[in-house]
Amino acid sequence: MVVGSIKEDLTLEKRVSVTPETAKNIIGLGLQVCIEKNYATHLGIDDTEYKNVGVEIKNSADEVSETSNLIIKVNCPIDNEINILKENTILIGMLNPSKNKNQINEMINKKIKIFSLELLPRITRAQSMDVLSSQSNLAGYRAVVDCVAEFEKAVPMMMTAAGTVPAAKVLVIGAGVAGLQAIATAKRLGAIVSATDVRAASKEQVESLGGKFLTVEQNEDMETAGGYAKEASEDYKKKQAEMMREALKKNDIVICTALIPGKPAPRILTEELVKLMRPGSIIYDLAAEQGGNSAFSEAGKINSVSGIKIIGVKSLMNSLPLTASSLYAKNLFSFIRNLYSREKKDFNINLEDEIIQKSLLKEV
Repeated sequence: MVVGSIKEDLTLEKRVSVTPETAKNIIGLGLQVCIEKNYATHLGIDDTEYKNVGVEIKNSADEVSETSNLIIKVNCPIDNEINILKENTILIGMLNPSKNKNQINEMINKKIKIFSLELLPRITRAQSMDVLSSQSNLAGYRAVVDCVAEFEKAVPMMMTAAGTVPAAKVLVIGAGVAGLQAIATAKRLGAIVSATDVRAASKEQVESLGGKFLTVEQNEDMETAGGYAKEASEDYKKKQAEMMREALKKNDIVICTALIPGKPAPRILTEELVKLMRPGSIIYDLAAEQGGNSAFSEAGKINSVSGIKIIGVKSLMNSLPLTASSLYAKNLFSFIRNLYSREKKDFNINLEDEIIQKSLLKEV
């Protein structure tokens, strides 16, 4: 059985799905691995490093597809990639089903078995496969680094003979994996950090990192059974806006990370709320590609409104592609290890396994 991977479109995606380390681990399961030539040279990884661990290098994506029983990718295949996929191939990646319905349905019609790793259940056994957590962790870190680069003041408090420089104040909206890493990174840099989240359970996590949790009084449970945030009621949104109105006047940097699985990002910062911030402030919207948590957010653009910078993030992992690839490839290896049966020497699509059942795509 052969696991293959083809190159991504480097104008859109710099991450890769298999590294020499994970290729060696996949081969250790009793599988073969093949990749397209010059697969990761843009990351400084030569084909020789793959050959040294037993990977076969193919001349084209067509050759990889023709040889492979299972294909691993970062993003959903585009039309020409779908055309070269064989019938009954298994495809694994971050396929964004809500955005790529037509491509996914086309592949299902070709009898391709598709696993989208964003759909993994939040259970202990799936933690090593959790691509959302591994990539979001890096996103939260990078968000703070980028904000500091754009912020035209010092972040930590500094006491000098010339006077005291006050610490910057950072507000993190959404205390999931990305938000918690943003809190931790901002605290390490000396900022005064506060955070808010619809899930009351996140209060303890925020406070354990040294952040102040901003609470909206609520009677409803805002967390799904899978541990994700769910869409807020209109009453909650009104209370949230009142709380934000006061918080935004005091903070220098706002990092937005709030997402709802399978839906557009919730619009939390209206035009009115954005304009309450002081000139020179920054809003960094990690949710911009899903519609944005903030008014004026546009993916891949920095907009200036009343002296406030609104940074809409696009393809953030392209700024940390080597680290992001390393973590993503390890997630994929863990998934393949769970899918492959050494006894049968075949991939076992066992629908009684919650991991397989939840991540396998049917018609969307």
